[in-house]
Amino acid sequence: MELSHLTLPFLLFLSPLPCTSLSPTSTHGAVLPHGPLPAVAAAGPILQDRPFVVVWNMPTARCHKLYNIALDLGHFDIVENRQQRFQGQKMSIFYRDRLGKYPYLSQDGSKVNGGIPQLGDLSAHLSLAVTQMSGSLQPNFTGLAVIDWEEWHPLWERNFGTKVEYQRQSKLLVRQERPDLSEWAVTSLARQKFEESARKFMEKTLRSALRDRPKGLWGFYGFPACFNKQKRKTDQIYTGRCHSETKKQNDRLSWLWRQSTALYPSVYLPQRLAGSTDAALMVRHRLLETLRVASVWHHGNNTNHATPVLPYARLAFTHTLTFLNKTDLVHTLGESAALGAAGVVLWGELKFAKSKHQCILLRDYIHTVLGPLVQSLRSGTKRCSLQLCHGNGRCARRHPSSSSMVSSGPAMTSDPDEINLLTDSSSGKPFHNHFLCQCYPGWTGQECQEKKKDENRQKSK
Repeated sequence: MELSHLTLPFLLFLSPLPCTSLSPTSTHGAVLPHGPLPAVAAAGPILQDRPFVVVWNMPTARCHKLYNIALDLGHFDIVENRQQRFQGQKMSIFYRDRLGKYPYLSQDGSKVNGGIPQLGDLSAHLSLAVTQMSGSLQPNFTGLAVIDWEEWHPLWERNFGTKVEYQRQSKLLVRQERPDLSEWAVTSLARQKFEESARKFMEKTLRSALRDRPKGLWGFYGFPACFNKQKRKTDQIYTGRCHSETKKQNDRLSWLWRQSTALYPSVYLPQRLAGSTDAALMVRHRLLETLRVASVWHHGNNTNHATPVLPYARLAFTHTLTFLNKTDLVHTLGESAALGAAGVVLWGELKFAKSKHQCILLRDYIHTVLGPLVQSLRSGTKRCSLQLCHGNGRCARRHPSSSSMVSSGPAMTSDPDEINLLTDSSSGKPFHNHFLCQCYPGWTGQECQEKKKDENRQKSK
């Protein structure tokens, strides 16, 4: 996760989110995928009758406990743990030092738990991890369970920048064991050993988690990746497309997707994208790649339904406590809902509740900006599901590049030159024109109106 350091600005009051549509030209000429994803059922709703949920993953319990400031998350349909605990039965996140013996290199270069995956004690790691999971999650746990390991990436070539030390340490280990090898052979063997060990740590951790708490929605934060950050200095028009090697690299992680029961990509916004449609492009392409992965690979080779997708978002821009305004929230939460994600997880660190003043700012932001928008998204996604999909499916854009939004409330725009208004109607026609149905498991048909035949029963006849 990203950490925040700056202070909050004044709050802007904004009216409820409209049902809007950016014109296709707002993509700056970007070519977006329009082809259908593989024909599998959509992931079922995380909560009954909620096609789209917003989940709170912020340690804000102290606002009420220390300062008697209630955030009233439930009033705005935001899913939270009991007493807003950071670890709970609806949402739990496990950091590097809270789950087993994760091997990594500390900032000062010290080797923790072996430092690199090849030198980690996998058996001891799994034993401790199961003990920790059993101690923090009830046996019938059905919530979101996120593992946040960010020190290294399981694919060799993705360990660049500060992570390149994992490559260096891996090659050093091979040289010590095989001094007879050429530099090319050392690198090749180091890569093989690193990727094998990294895979074992991640894959077996998920397997143990699912054996221990089989109903949890387990996955790794930040996976799959897209590598589509907007470059600070470039003459090129930003399209938001993922890096050219992204699809190929994510396909190589099929073993990870087959062990995951949920996918948690990151859609945090840097402040330079404030108010920009480039933010929507960045989020859009990250989600489209994640939805592709979710539709192709399923836990245990299960072809019954796609894996649930719940991107991680922040209330503030990365490395700040500066809240996103309504336009920025539409570019993150709204984009996620419109593309067919099962929900969004809102993450933030303790600094959001570091003082009474900070808690007041957070409460006011929830009451005036975030809360009304979340309610609008919940109402809109549910209405679309009922009107278009008989309540048996989730709405998703017919054309990913259209920027149509599923919401309720009066039409409003932050950019009149680029936004075409859609009027909300009880007839459902606006939904039909801009959205299609992704049927939940057990349902089929263009409007999810037909019960699916039991394929296993048919085969046995």
